[in-house]
Amino acid sequence: MILTVLITGLAFATPRDIAFSRLLPAAPALAAAMWPVVPTILLGAFCLLVMIGLSFVYSDLGTPYTVAAIAAVTLAAAYTSHLRLQREEALFQIRLVADAAQRVLLRPLPRRVQDVEIESLYLAAQEQARIGGDFYEVADTPYGVRLLIGDVRGKGLSAVGAAAAVINCFRENAYDQPHLRGIIHRLETSMGRYSVATLDPDQSEHFATALIAEIPPAGGQVKILNCGHPPPLLMRSGEIRVLEPTAPSPPLNLATLIGDDYSVDTVSFASGDQMLLYTDGVTETRNRAGTFFPLPEWTRQLGPAAPRELLDRLHHDLLHYSGGRLDDDIAAVAVRCGHPGARDRSA
Repeated sequence: MILTVLITGLAFATPRDIAFSRLLPAAPALAAAMWPVVPTILLGAFCLLVMIGLSFVYSDLGTPYTVAAIAAVTLAAAYTSHLRLQREEALFQIRLVADAAQRVLLRPLPRRVQDVEIESLYLAAQEQARIGGDFYEVADTPYGVRLLIGDVRGKGLSAVGAAAAVINCFRENAYDQPHLRGIIHRLETSMGRYSVATLDPDQSEHFATALIAEIPPAGGQVKILNCGHPPPLLMRSGEIRVLEPTAPSPPLNLATLIGDDYSVDTVSFASGDQMLLYTDGVTETRNRAGTFFPLPEWTRQLGPAAPRELLDRLHHDLLHYSGGRLDDDIAAVAVRCGHPGARDRSA
């Protein structure tokens, strides 16, 4: 509309030898990129009326040719607008289906399970995606609250299939396996089967790092089985502790190469303690100088914070640190044990 008014004003205000009126067909052509069919046709009709009005003022503007051009461009623009609307509707439906599928695969975690407060964060590196190669899940089992976080080799949508295989296997076995090693063996088998069944010329086999944490119903401690995953952080009374495994355990689908010795560590996890689980996309986020994000130092500077506040600040500071561009998927889960304030809010 602004372009039409501008061309019309210039056509009436300038000498006829400049002939700004010949630019009028551009208005409906541009309208097709943004407007529905009927407004595009109405704009073309308005341009025709403007051209006819100019012909009464200037008789030698080549009005028939410009009118024909406006009519042809308007018809073409209306058809283009129709095709654009059809494609936008199809794309909208595809996005709805994709979003529903992604929510089923990486469903929102419950904010509280037993006496454990849980918050999660997920940032996919691939634009328009809700999930990539990073994954997490929580299960309320007879053995306690069990948490899974992991990272499939690769990133973006190409790693979704492998992540889905691990998540679904965990959902099935977290309730039945009494020991964490049993769950890991099942995840290892599932990842191996998926790798064999999936033919990918760019990636002959899949593997994933994974970490399972178990908080027993009685509380007081947390069991951790870390399969090549970044170590979680334990926050207790303002102190930060990096929970490195006492012995390395192989990533999923690599046990046949480097052995299947899985080490389970038990750490004190009292009321008010908080633990941050995360994938390597957090610690490998770089600034413009190429320096990695200093997660332990950042956590110490942040000080005491509720799980939701912790992840919100992490989200903000990661984007700020990287200049708004992420090169890898990011997942993080913050859990807090038996915090009185959380219990009051849930009540």
